Amino acid sequence: MDYRLYYSPGACSLAVHVVLEEIGAPYALEAVALARAENRQARYLAINPKGFVPALEIAGEPRVLTELPAILIYLARRHPQAGLLPETGTIDEARAFEWLAWLAGWVHGIGYAEIWRPERFSRADSTPHEALRANGRAIVEEAYAKIEDILGDGRTWAVASGYCVVDPFLLVLYRWGNRIGIPMRERYPAWTAHTERMLERAAVGRVLEQEGVLIEG
Repeated sequence: MDYRLYYSPGACSLAVHVVLEEIGAPYALEAVALARAENRQARYLAINPKGFVPALEIAGEPRVLTELPAILIYLARRHPQAGLLPETGTIDEARAFEWLAWLAGWVHGIGYAEIWRPERFSRADSTPHEALRANGRAIVEEAYAKIEDILGDGRTWAVASGYCVVDPFLLVLYRWGNRIGIPMRERYPAWTAHTERMLERAAVGRVLEQEGVLIEG
C-alpha cells in the first residue's frame, strides 16, 4: 500500500478518504473511533502524538503526516494527474489555500471545537462550557452564511477553476451542519446544490458506503 489513513467515520478525515479514492492510489484504512476516545489511547498516540485524525502513513516515511490541509495538499501535489489543485502560482491555487486555512482553522478549529469540545478552551472549569457551545454555534452559522454567499455566485465548485481538495471538506461541513440541527437544505440552496454534485461522484459514494455515514441528518 502507498498509504494508510487513520480516520474516524464522518470526521474531517472523510475529506482525505474522498481524495484517496479520487487519486486511485493503493491505500489501507484504519478506524480510530473518536466516540470511544480511541484517539487518546496509547496505541494511537504512539502513531500520532497529537491524538487527532486524520493521520496519513506514507510508504517510506518514518512518521505519519498530520493536519488536514497538509495531507490534502500533499496528496493533490503528489498525484497531479487527478487535477485536485489549481495550477501552481495561480490565484485559484491561492483561493484553494485560503479556503482550507479558513475552514480548518476557524470553522472547524474554533466553531465546531467550541460546540463539541468546549473543554479544550476551559479545562479546569466547566462553568463556561454552555456559553462556549453557544459561541461556537454562532461562529458556525455566520461562516455558513458566508459559504453560501460564495457558492451562490454561479460557480460549480469551491474554486472557479474546478473541482479540488476543498470540495470534499465542504461536504464534511455540510454533513456536520445537519448533525447539529441546522436546516441545511432550506437555508443554503447553493451549498445544497454543491453537495448534490458531490454525491454524484463515484469516489464520494464509495467513501460514504465504506464509512457507513449519511449526508442528510
